[in-house]
Amino acid sequence: MELIWANPGRKGSILTANFPGWFLVNYDATLRRWSVMTETVTMKRPRVESIDVVRGVIMVLMALDHTRDFFGNSALNPTDPATTTIPLFFTRWITHFCAPVFFLLTGTGAYLSLRKKSKRELSRFLFTRGLWLIFLELVVVRCFGWQFNFDYHLILLNVLWALGWAMITLSVLVYLLASVVATFGLLMIATHNLFDSVQSSNPIWSILHSPNLILNEPGHIVFVAYPLIPWIGDTAVGYGLGQIYSWPSERRKAFLLSSGTGLTVTFLVLRAINLYGDPVRWTTQKSAAFTVLSFLNSTKYPPSLLFLLMTLGPAMLFLWTVDARTPQWLRPALIIGKVPMFYYLLHIPLIHLLAIAVCYVRYGQVYWMFESPSLGQFPITPPPGWGYSLPIVYLVWAIVMPALYPLCRWFAALKQRRSDAWLSYF
Repeated sequence: MELIWANPGRKGSILTANFPGWFLVNYDATLRRWSVMTETVTMKRPRVESIDVVRGVIMVLMALDHTRDFFGNSALNPTDPATTTIPLFFTRWITHFCAPVFFLLTGTGAYLSLRKKSKRELSRFLFTRGLWLIFLELVVVRCFGWQFNFDYHLILLNVLWALGWAMITLSVLVYLLASVVATFGLLMIATHNLFDSVQSSNPIWSILHSPNLILNEPGHIVFVAYPLIPWIGDTAVGYGLGQIYSWPSERRKAFLLSSGTGLTVTFLVLRAINLYGDPVRWTTQKSAAFTVLSFLNSTKYPPSLLFLLMTLGPAMLFLWTVDARTPQWLRPALIIGKVPMFYYLLHIPLIHLLAIAVCYVRYGQVYWMFESPSLGQFPITPPPGWGYSLPIVYLVWAIVMPALYPLCRWFAALKQRRSDAWLSYF
């Protein structure tokens, strides 16, 4: 499948993957329409627009990954150079940026909240918000998003679980100097791979560092997908990053450019040395292209030092790129970035509902879509022959995003008109 990357400056350009003819869309017209709608959402309080834009972009990419979870072929490992294809690998790889950047910007947003909150108020907010996210993970997202059942045969401690604990930890750290918090985070990120050789099934160790089952009984499984280390460190670094948004523009941009370049170069050097920073070494593959895939295939669970360097470096460069202004074609992402939790809670059930609709049309039955009794059958039990090609996955993604955007725009406008406390939890 040949990928042709969009040229934003050329009218009518779009990312394609040999899509069927019936999937031609008027991309520029859609962006113009969305951009006009974006202008109507005005700001009631100062926000850092570049942060919202970057957050919005990674939320859009997140929907692509979750669309692949429901509609793709679950039997294929997209990051294994021995079995993947280049388009499939990069479809998964580009979404690796989502979690690290989201955790980072969560910390940055917490620091920026000090513009209107005392440290005590911020600490209380982070603590209660963290508890709320853990509840959302275990109840709302699990039962009404991923699995559409209440049997609790399978519980995945996933991204909101880790983000909740990161916020709870940050609720304590905010009483320290921001530079101390950032140093704590950097040390956690840089050193946690020293413990990769520790093999333990202890539930506490699994929660902290090593993805594993912490409950495995007949009919009930609890699996830690997102260990807390170093996600907590990522959030702590983001808190320290918030300081630069009080600097003059030129100084801030110079910092973002130099740090983004430095992190990216450090990834390339450490990965080339192939001795530390990731539990899986890269190896020579059947071709130069697949050797590159092996080089880029760093470990996400838990995120290795190299994984975070690989993702946070380009993220800093992206923050530098959009620091001065938001390009017109990214205005829709700006809206989504203002309401990330609202978007997150909507996009998973919407994708799941679309999978149910397709399943019914194809099979006349949908019970598979409500069953997820094991790790190999998450988030659904694939029906016989289930699993669509990448063009179909991209097509569904292209349906999901325009469907979500008006709701996000409405909620962003609501948050600007009103200051109810409950709105801050979405």
